[in-house]
Amino acid sequence: MRVGVPDDSYIPRREIDTVDVELFVDGRAVAAVNTVLDADQASEALQLAREIVAGLESGKLEPTAAALEPLADQPR
Repeated sequence: MRVGVPDDSYIPRREIDTVDVELFVDGRAVAAVNTVLDADQASEALQLAREIVAGLESGKLEPTAAALEPLADQPR
């Protein structure tokens, strides 16, 4: 899993304020969603990542964009 500013070859990284969640299984992307976080919210991104990992490990979250989206949409 990756929570962070997405790579975009068309926009300089310093100009991107979007934070995405990308979920990988066996090295293959299986889900990606935008969050309501700003690029400078590092501790909030870490909190989101921990919540997602805990949900996936417990089985409360499925590894799908639909399952991740409600968490990604919550302000922190």
